[in-house]
Amino acid sequence: MRLAVLYGHAVLIRGDRAAGVRVASNGRLPADPMALLEQWDRLRVLEASLPDEAYDIEVDPDALGAPVPRPRQVFAVALNYPPHAAEAGFTPPEEPLVFTKFPTCLAGPRTTVELPEGKVDWEAELVAVIGRHTHRASEERAWEAVAGLTVGQDLSERVSQLQGKPAQFSLGKSFPGFGPTGPVVVTPDEFDDPDDLEITGLLNGEVVQHDRTKSMIFPVPELVARLSAVVPLLPGDLVFAGTPAGVGNRMNPPRYLTPGDELVTRIEGIGEIRQHFTAVPRRDAP
Repeated sequence: MRLAVLYGHAVLIRGDRAAGVRVASNGRLPADPMALLEQWDRLRVLEASLPDEAYDIEVDPDALGAPVPRPRQVFAVALNYPPHAAEAGFTPPEEPLVFTKFPTCLAGPRTTVELPEGKVDWEAELVAVIGRHTHRASEERAWEAVAGLTVGQDLSERVSQLQGKPAQFSLGKSFPGFGPTGPVVVTPDEFDDPDDLEITGLLNGEVVQHDRTKSMIFPVPELVARLSAVVPLLPGDLVFAGTPAGVGNRMNPPRYLTPGDELVTRIEGIGEIRQHFTAVPRRDAP
């Protein structure tokens, strides 16, 4: 099953066509994606019963929004691919290194991001969407808690992220537009192996990041188990699962995003998100 938000309403996607959830369910399920995530099992039943002719809306990629626009909790994991840990000068961690991105940074799959002052970097990421209330899940059953997977970017302003001793990550990763996600949420059963997906990041058409999610030190089920051992997970919570090697601040010389750049992030079986970057508009003093 593929779930998206089109013109602000939850839709099911089949090919290049969509079915509005509220209309298709005769009003029994909501159009609000956050309310819908609270009724995930009912949505799965609806989707299984819909004929192809119910998908009567043409999908405009530019009209897609963040598939999970208002999560209550957003978790993110640092240094979760060994090559990225190595390029950052660290040994692979023995425990997940968890921080948060504040939810107001979230955006849809095709966006224009204003670059704040500093050094803005890219981080292509697989994002897991929680689909049911989960506390103390076992790793063996953790996939049952996951509604689906989507594509994300953990955009990061490195100056504010790394200032202070010790550094704190969250503010530098939470400027407006710094959490683009989409284009759809894909249920785990749609993949041959949800633990092994190709992930690619391109800057102005050049591949800068490329790996497979099987390289993660802590795969999605282990992250869900470890997070839920401490924090109850809620429907619609997001888990940014870490980035492969190839981020800009570890290049020689370092490379950061500039106005006019285009960043594309792709994950096998899900799709791509696409960001353009502009300077913050000048605000002249009165």
